[in-house]
Amino acid sequence: MSSQPQVRRAGEVPAPEEPVVVLEHVSKTYMTDEGPVEAIADVSGAIPEGRFVALIGASGSGKTTLLDIVAGLQRPSGGRVLVDGEEVRGPRRELAMVFQEDSTLHWRSVLDNVAFGLEVAGMGAKERRRRAAEMIRLVGLDGFERQRPGQLSGGMKQRVAIARALVMRPRILLMDEPFGALDQQTRTVVGGELLRIWEETRPSILFVTHDINEAVYLADEVWVLSSRPATRKAVVEIDLERPRGTDTLRSQRFHALTAELWGLIADEATEAAA
Repeated sequence: MSSQPQVRRAGEVPAPEEPVVVLEHVSKTYMTDEGPVEAIADVSGAIPEGRFVALIGASGSGKTTLLDIVAGLQRPSGGRVLVDGEEVRGPRRELAMVFQEDSTLHWRSVLDNVAFGLEVAGMGAKERRRRAAEMIRLVGLDGFERQRPGQLSGGMKQRVAIARALVMRPRILLMDEPFGALDQQTRTVVGGELLRIWEETRPSILFVTHDINEAVYLADEVWVLSSRPATRKAVVEIDLERPRGTDTLRSQRFHALTAELWGLIADEATEAAA
């Protein structure tokens, strides 16, 4: 195996795989008091079934805006997003989202938090509690079903948020810097838990992060966004073996991939400053 990371530049044709999410020339312009601000310009790409894709870029590069567009929370100014060939025009049942901020309902138990979406969907109490309890076991929170979020650590709250998203059995999981508020040790542990859960459930994931090490550790491929207006500058294939663990973080290949991504981000910062 070559020691050099495999980089596919934007516009190159990837290996044929069945996509579940397709972005076609997506752009977004906001109107402000000072005039139009172009946040995203002509982003295209595809996320195959069961693929883990990380999205990185400089602060303010449009990562969250792009995620919101995929989720149907914002409409693009140009282009479109397709899920299974259908244009996204609003939130869809196939998609679930996990945010950086604590989004748990503090007045409800862990079990009732996880079951909340099923309750809103009209599922009967017995079945939704069974499904919620199953998901709580999957995220490693057995024994905490009756606890309220105020009694949990930050990492445990994020596990609740992940369980609440996955209990809906989404095909696509969108994650907006979900570990950003955690300390480095905790986010590494919770990231490992996310990989274990993903291996068992296999939704397609689009994961926004500013942490390059985290992107390499978790993802199958990393999309690098340019500075505003954001374009998809490069795609880096992450060919680390799975399952991954602490040995992965110490491997030469891991360090080669992180170095390549750091170089791409540094090049982008230099270009933006020029």
